[in-house]
Amino acid sequence: MIHPNRTYLLQQKAKQRSVENSLNILKARRQALIAELLASARPFLHSRRELAAEYRQAIAELRFSIALESKAVVASIAAVNDQGVEVKIEQRNILGVRYKEAGISGSITRQADQRHYDIGMTSPHLEEAIAHFESIAENMLKIAAYESKLKKLSRDIRQLSRKSRVLEQRVLPTLARNLKTASQHISEREREDYYRLKKFKDAQRG
Repeated sequence: MIHPNRTYLLQQKAKQRSVENSLNILKARRQALIAELLASARPFLHSRRELAAEYRQAIAELRFSIALESKAVVASIAAVNDQGVEVKIEQRNILGVRYKEAGISGSITRQADQRHYDIGMTSPHLEEAIAHFESIAENMLKIAAYESKLKKLSRDIRQLSRKSRVLEQRVLPTLARNLKTASQHISEREREDYYRLKKFKDAQRG
Protein backbone atom coordinates (compact mmCIF):
# COMPACT_ATOMS: atom_id res chain seq x y z
CA MET A 1 0.00 0.00 0.00
CA ILE A 2 1.37 3.43 -0.96
CA HIS A 3 1.38 6.11 1.74
CA PRO A 4 1.51 9.35 -0.28
CA ASN A 5 3.89 12.09 0.83
CA ARG A 6 5.28 15.28 -0.71
CA THR A 7 8.03 13.38 -2.53
CA TYR A 8 5.52 10.96 -4.05
CA LEU A 9 3.33 13.90 -5.11
CA LEU A 10 6.27 15.65 -6.83
CA GLN A 11 7.22 12.40 -8.58
CA GLN A 12 3.68 11.95 -9.90
CA LYS A 13 3.57 15.58 -11.13
CA ALA A 14 6.91 15.14 -12.91
CA LYS A 15 5.64 11.94 -14.50
CA GLN A 16 2.46 13.70 -15.61
CA ARG A 17 4.48 16.50 -17.27
CA SER A 18 6.68 13.91 -18.99
CA VAL A 19 3.67 12.02 -20.36
CA GLU A 20 2.04 15.27 -21.53
CA ASN A 21 5.25 16.25 -23.36
CA SER A 22 5.44 12.80 -24.96
CA LEU A 23 1.81 13.09 -26.03
CA ASN A 24 2.44 16.51 -27.62
CA ILE A 25 5.43 15.12 -29.52
CA LEU A 26 3.41 12.12 -30.76
CA LYS A 27 0.55 14.37 -31.90
CA ALA A 28 2.92 16.76 -33.70
CA ARG A 29 4.63 13.87 -35.45
CA ARG A 30 1.28 12.35 -36.42
CA GLN A 31 0.13 15.68 -37.88
CA ALA A 32 3.34 15.95 -39.90
CA LEU A 33 2.88 12.42 -41.26
CA ILE A 34 -0.78 13.08 -42.11
CA ALA A 35 0.27 16.22 -44.04
CA GLU A 36 2.87 14.19 -45.94
CA LEU A 37 0.33 11.41 -46.59
CA LEU A 38 -2.17 13.87 -48.09
CA ALA A 39 0.54 15.55 -50.17
CA SER A 40 1.61 12.16 -51.57
CA ALA A 41 -1.92 10.82 -52.01
CA ARG A 42 -3.02 13.57 -54.39
CA PRO A 43 -0.49 12.81 -57.17
CA PHE A 44 -0.91 9.08 -56.48
CA LEU A 45 -4.68 9.20 -57.08
CA HIS A 46 -4.22 11.50 -60.06
CA SER A 47 -1.65 9.08 -61.56
CA ARG A 48 -3.97 6.13 -61.07
CA ARG A 49 -6.81 7.89 -62.86
CA GLU A 50 -4.53 8.85 -65.73
CA LEU A 51 -3.16 5.31 -65.90
CA ALA A 52 -6.65 3.80 -66.04
CA ALA A 53 -7.64 6.17 -68.86
CA GLU A 54 -4.48 5.41 -70.81
CA TYR A 55 -5.00 1.66 -70.34
CA ARG A 56 -8.46 1.92 -71.88
CA GLN A 57 -6.97 3.76 -74.86
CA ALA A 58 -4.21 1.17 -75.21
CA ILE A 59 -6.71 -1.72 -75.24
CA ALA A 60 -8.86 0.03 -77.84
CA GLU A 61 -5.84 0.63 -80.12
CA LEU A 62 -4.68 -2.97 -79.61
CA ARG A 63 -8.07 -4.31 -80.68
CA PHE A 64 -7.94 -2.21 -83.85
CA SER A 65 -4.40 -3.46 -84.52
CA ILE A 66 -5.40 -7.12 -84.13
CA ALA A 67 -8.36 -6.58 -86.42
CA LEU A 68 -6.13 -5.00 -89.09
CA GLU A 69 -2.83 -6.92 -88.72
CA SER A 70 -4.06 -10.20 -87.15
CA LYS A 71 -3.25 -11.55 -83.70
CA ALA A 72 -0.24 -13.55 -84.95
CA VAL A 73 1.45 -10.50 -86.51
CA VAL A 74 0.91 -8.41 -83.36
CA ALA A 75 2.26 -11.23 -81.18
CA SER A 76 5.40 -11.61 -83.33
CA ILE A 77 6.09 -7.84 -83.22
CA ALA A 78 5.64 -7.88 -79.46
CA ALA A 79 8.13 -10.77 -79.16
CA VAL A 80 10.93 -8.99 -81.08
CA ASN A 81 10.36 -5.77 -79.13
CA ASP A 82 10.81 -7.27 -75.70
CA GLN A 83 12.81 -4.89 -73.46
CA GLY A 84 15.20 -5.78 -70.66
CA VAL A 85 14.32 -3.21 -68.02
CA GLU A 86 16.58 -2.79 -65.02
CA VAL A 87 14.53 -1.97 -61.94
CA LYS A 88 16.33 -0.51 -58.94
CA ILE A 89 14.86 -0.72 -55.46
CA GLU A 90 16.12 2.01 -53.14
CA GLN A 91 15.51 2.68 -49.46
CA ARG A 92 13.98 6.08 -48.71
CA ASN A 93 13.39 7.89 -45.45
CA ILE A 94 10.90 10.65 -44.80
CA LEU A 95 10.24 12.00 -41.29
CA GLY A 96 11.75 8.80 -39.91
CA VAL A 97 9.50 6.54 -42.00
CA ARG A 98 11.45 4.10 -44.15
CA TYR A 99 10.02 2.79 -47.40
CA LYS A 100 11.22 1.26 -50.66
CA GLU A 101 11.07 3.11 -53.96
CA ALA A 102 11.27 1.45 -57.38
CA GLY A 103 13.08 3.19 -60.19
CA ILE A 104 14.36 2.30 -63.65
CA SER A 105 17.55 3.05 -65.53
CA GLY A 106 16.72 5.06 -68.63
CA SER A 107 13.25 5.10 -70.13
CA ILE A 108 10.86 2.36 -71.27
CA THR A 109 9.13 4.58 -73.81
CA ARG A 110 10.75 4.70 -77.26
CA GLN A 111 10.28 6.53 -80.53
CA ALA A 112 8.63 4.59 -83.38
CA ASP A 113 11.93 4.32 -85.31
CA GLN A 114 13.64 2.76 -82.27
CA ARG A 115 11.42 -0.32 -82.35
CA HIS A 116 12.44 -3.51 -84.16
CA TYR A 117 9.96 -3.62 -87.02
CA ASP A 118 9.08 -1.71 -90.17
CA ILE A 119 6.52 0.89 -89.16
CA GLY A 120 5.63 1.33 -92.82
CA MET A 121 4.15 -2.18 -92.85
CA THR A 122 1.81 -1.68 -89.91
CA SER A 123 -1.12 0.54 -89.04
CA PRO A 124 -0.89 3.66 -86.84
CA HIS A 125 -3.10 1.84 -84.33
CA LEU A 126 -0.25 -0.55 -83.53
CA GLU A 127 2.21 2.30 -82.92
CA GLU A 128 -0.35 3.99 -80.67
CA ALA A 129 -0.98 0.77 -78.73
CA ILE A 130 2.74 0.14 -78.20
CA ALA A 131 3.36 3.74 -77.15
CA HIS A 132 0.53 3.57 -74.63
CA PHE A 133 1.66 0.24 -73.15
CA GLU A 134 5.27 1.46 -72.81
CA SER A 135 4.02 4.59 -71.04
CA ILE A 136 1.79 2.46 -68.80
CA ALA A 137 4.70 0.21 -67.79
CA GLU A 138 6.83 3.23 -66.90
CA ASN A 139 4.08 4.97 -64.95
CA MET A 140 3.16 1.80 -63.06
CA LEU A 141 6.63 1.80 -61.49
CA LYS A 142 6.13 5.41 -60.42
CA ILE A 143 2.79 4.51 -58.87
CA ALA A 144 4.40 1.54 -57.09
CA ALA A 145 6.78 3.99 -55.40
CA TYR A 146 3.84 6.12 -54.24
CA GLU A 147 1.95 3.06 -53.01
CA SER A 148 4.84 1.80 -50.87
CA LYS A 149 5.28 5.25 -49.35
CA LEU A 150 1.56 5.63 -48.60
CA LYS A 151 1.34 2.20 -46.95
CA LYS A 152 4.29 2.95 -44.67
CA LEU A 153 2.94 6.40 -43.77
CA SER A 154 -0.51 4.95 -43.03
CA ARG A 155 0.98 2.26 -40.82
CA ASP A 156 3.01 4.76 -38.78
CA ILE A 157 0.03 7.12 -38.43
CA ARG A 158 -2.08 4.24 -37.04
CA GLN A 159 0.68 3.30 -34.58
CA LEU A 160 1.05 6.90 -33.40
CA SER A 161 -2.73 7.21 -33.03
CA ARG A 162 -2.84 4.07 -30.86
CA LYS A 163 0.01 5.33 -28.65
CA SER A 164 -1.63 8.74 -28.31
CA ARG A 165 -4.95 7.18 -27.30
CA VAL A 166 -3.27 5.01 -24.64
CA LEU A 167 -1.52 8.04 -23.13
CA GLU A 168 -4.58 10.29 -23.41
CA GLN A 169 -7.30 7.86 -22.33
CA ARG A 170 -5.46 5.60 -19.86
CA VAL A 171 -2.13 6.88 -18.57
CA LEU A 172 -2.99 10.56 -18.01
CA PRO A 173 -6.38 9.86 -16.31
CA THR A 174 -4.66 7.34 -14.01
CA LEU A 175 -1.98 9.88 -13.10
CA ALA A 176 -4.65 12.54 -12.51
CA ARG A 177 -6.51 10.19 -10.13
CA ASN A 178 -3.28 9.36 -8.31
CA LEU A 179 -2.47 13.05 -7.90
CA LYS A 180 -5.94 13.84 -6.62
CA THR A 181 -5.88 10.94 -4.15
CA ALA A 182 -2.38 11.83 -2.96
CA SER A 183 -3.27 15.52 -2.55
CA GLN A 184 -6.41 14.67 -0.54
CA HIS A 185 -4.48 12.20 1.64
CA ILE A 186 -1.70 14.71 2.35
CA SER A 187 -4.22 17.50 3.08
CA GLU A 188 -6.13 15.28 5.53
CA ARG A 189 -2.92 14.20 7.23
CA GLU A 190 -1.77 17.83 7.57
CA ARG A 191 -5.12 18.81 9.07
CA GLU A 192 -4.84 15.92 11.54
CA ASP A 193 -1.25 16.91 12.43
CA TYR A 194 -2.34 20.52 12.92
CA TYR A 195 -5.26 19.44 15.12
CA ARG A 196 -3.00 17.19 17.26
CA LEU A 197 -0.38 19.98 17.58
CA LYS A 198 -3.07 22.45 18.59
CA LYS A 199 -4.39 20.04 21.26
CA PHE A 200 -0.84 19.45 22.50
CA LYS A 201 -0.21 23.21 22.85
CA ASP A 202 -3.58 23.72 24.57
CA ALA A 203 -2.71 20.92 27.01
CA GLN A 204 0.67 22.52 27.77
CA ARG A 205 -0.93 25.89 28.44
CA GLY A 206 -3.54 24.25 30.68
